[in-house]
Amino acid sequence: MAQTGYNRLSMALAHKEPDRIPFDLGGSMVTGINVHALSALRRLLGLPGEAQVLDRVTQMAETGDDVCERLNVDVKNVGPMPPSLSGPAEDLGLQGDHYRLIDEFGMGWRMPSKGGHYYDLDHSPLAAAETVADIERFSWPDPLDPARFEQLKERVDHVVLNEKRGVVIGRMHAGMWEHAMWMRGYEQFLSDMALNPKIVHAIMEKQLELKMKYWGRVLDLVTDHTLVISTADDLGSQDGLLISLDMYKKLIWPYHRRLFEFLKSKARTPIYIFFHNDGAIWETLPLLIEAGVDIMNPWQVNCRGMDDTAKFKRHYGNQLTIWGGSCDTQRVLPFGTPQEVRDETRRRIDDLAPGGGFVFAPIHVIQHGVPPENIMAWWETLMEFGAYQ
Repeated sequence: MAQTGYNRLSMALAHKEPDRIPFDLGGSMVTGINVHALSALRRLLGLPGEAQVLDRVTQMAETGDDVCERLNVDVKNVGPMPPSLSGPAEDLGLQGDHYRLIDEFGMGWRMPSKGGHYYDLDHSPLAAAETVADIERFSWPDPLDPARFEQLKERVDHVVLNEKRGVVIGRMHAGMWEHAMWMRGYEQFLSDMALNPKIVHAIMEKQLELKMKYWGRVLDLVTDHTLVISTADDLGSQDGLLISLDMYKKLIWPYHRRLFEFLKSKARTPIYIFFHNDGAIWETLPLLIEAGVDIMNPWQVNCRGMDDTAKFKRHYGNQLTIWGGSCDTQRVLPFGTPQEVRDETRRRIDDLAPGGGFVFAPIHVIQHGVPPENIMAWWETLMEFGAYQ
């Protein structure tokens, strides 16, 4: 008998084998599909209408109930609603040759009007801060704004009880370290890590405070179901870590550990911490496990040291779930033939599926220009080879 998506996901996260590998497309803000790519896929599937943008900055689409039904998606995202007080947030529209917006933290973002695929950071509001007092004086958003949590419990209940799907609870904002770097500017924050750690700790303490308040309220409201808690911080580049492992452990990791310990102490329902961590991040795994991470996403198989998914399964398969890792999305999915997509996807299923602990999902957001035929070859391979015997 076929299981529900909720039960399928729960078993996989417990490192048990359900009836088949759970499938996610859009269950988090980092496992979805670009709006143009989804429109092309909808046309191939014979579904009417165009895809709608869910997230302005990444241009990720709302997957849509019809696509979820057609592709047997097992997971949905339930995120916060917009705050009642938007602060500096403003959609500036088209200015010159870029679309521009400001978010509630005062960060500026822009996307080229011609050929743009997503928004890039354009303004960092803490760039000129010189002291810890400057950080304290900054007008930070209110993580407890009641509007953020409007109908949160009811929306989670609907996904689990009515749709019978697993649920990922979305975060208020990006990962603590990456968000700190956006607020300060990459170059300045990385310089601070070497030369001005007081500023680093001041910003990271504020990030942790916002996260704990937001998640504390979420976990007060949602107490009845197995939940996936979406967290993030990109620690790697294509070829290695963005900073030394020692610097990460000294300056950033303690904040991850404190947040994850808080989440697990606060939760009154089973939770699994989903950690989005791009790049060549193999070296970080022991520290992340120690901090309390349960799920690694996206597992970029084309980064240095990340291709051998069978090696991951041998070393860490009993401790971590891979959510992603299903097909090389830099070369094979966008540029390969459908058969190459099938072969690559079959290899990842064979490596990662045994014993549970695998959620089949794209490696980050499927981008504009990926052929819909390749997306279907990827999904059809899951349908053909994703069943447990």
